[in-house]
Amino acid sequence: MTHLKTLLATALTVLSFSAIAQNTVKVTDAWVRATVPQQKATGAFMQITAPKNMRLLEVRSTVAGVAEIHEMSTVDNMMRMRQVKEVPLPAGKAVELQPGGYHVMLLELKNQVKAGDKIPLTLVVEGEDKHRETIEVTAVARPLGSAAMSH
Repeated sequence: MTHLKTLLATALTVLSFSAIAQNTVKVTDAWVRATVPQQKATGAFMQITAPKNMRLLEVRSTVAGVAEIHEMSTVDNMMRMRQVKEVPLPAGKAVELQPGGYHVMLLELKNQVKAGDKIPLTLVVEGEDKHRETIEVTAVARPLGSAAMSH
């Protein structure tokens, strides 16, 4: 009987970890564009998949004085970039933060971002229930002009 209890407890633990894993926001392919000396801004890009309808509300980074969520769009044949308050994260669908679309702007950079640097980012997301969570992400800086930058 003790063996059966141990087996049942193990199974329940595995299932609970599986449920937790399915209820977390997943961030993949996070990267930052490297900069040249004296450059004070760069972009950060990634894929975000939320398990339920959520919104990306805020991004922070210790390498920048300011981090903002931006969107690129074409209006009257002109590319425009503007800050947005949030990015919708539909349940189970990967949302691309990429050049030419939604992305993160890191402004007032404290130092040059060099290829290979590991850039810490903190994402703040919120569910429909208004519960907020933070996600720590490490984005790797990719070299200027490299093929790795095209997504």
